[in-house]
Amino acid sequence: MTAALDAPGIALRSDALIALRRVIMNAETAPVLANLPGGYATRRKGHGLEVADMREYVAGDDVRHLDRNSTARTGRLHIRQFQEERDRVSLLIADFRPAMFWGLRRAFRSVAAAEALSLIGWSIVESGGRVGLLAITYEGSVIVPPRGRARGMLDVIGGMVEAHANSLAAMAGNGAQTQALDIGLSRAEKLVPSGAELIIASGFDTPGPGLADRLNALARRRTPRLVLITDQSTSHMPRGRYPVRLADGRRLRLSLGGAGGAEFPPVQSIAGYPALTLDAGEPVEQTARRIRAVFQREQAA
Repeated sequence: MTAALDAPGIALRSDALIALRRVIMNAETAPVLANLPGGYATRRKGHGLEVADMREYVAGDDVRHLDRNSTARTGRLHIRQFQEERDRVSLLIADFRPAMFWGLRRAFRSVAAAEALSLIGWSIVESGGRVGLLAITYEGSVIVPPRGRARGMLDVIGGMVEAHANSLAAMAGNGAQTQALDIGLSRAEKLVPSGAELIIASGFDTPGPGLADRLNALARRRTPRLVLITDQSTSHMPRGRYPVRLADGRRLRLSLGGAGGAEFPPVQSIAGYPALTLDAGEPVEQTARRIRAVFQREQAA
């Protein structure tokens, strides 16, 4: 890999994504924006295994929960009450297709997508959830099964770094092919159980004709949450016609710039689903504050 491709904001580094754990935990919550995606689904796992309290038996209590030690010690029937468990399983879906490998300020959109998913992932594992990875690349997918705690997040980071490096090398060699996003999402349903959430970070370029149907199918048993990665730098460029090469090799010129610093709305609609909008050119600390305002930890009921 050349020195240019190894520069910050172009190459994806595991140490930088690991360091985002501290960033998201220290992020101050920004004011909650209206019309953002709602809370995430969790699965209730019965009574759980963790004892929350002990009390005397009352008629109608389940005798299977009798505590022998307390009953023998006090001479009165006692039962155990259990802490209900909630299992949050999240699949982080990183779009590393060729269209994501560009950016005009701080970082490529592909790098910003990985940063956003890392910030979200660290928040999930810190609150007791499990995370997995589906990275959509030029030649297929990189998959990391869901695991909990820091070990699970480190596995996800390793998978993202590997997938990103492979896609970046393909881009440098002009060997990358564009795959529609709806096709890339076809395996997502089989990777996590019902009740899980699917967090998709993408520019949603080349979505494919079946993206809405794919999201609707996923939403029947899971919760898709969209993160739109943009590069708002075009609004700060001088007005003019800029050369652009398309994925199929064609070249054209687009009229860009001169928008006077106009900003994208914080939430946009993608295939009928709300998508949190993040700017790849923003400092990662600002991105963390935006994410923290939306992907908040689950509060005890």
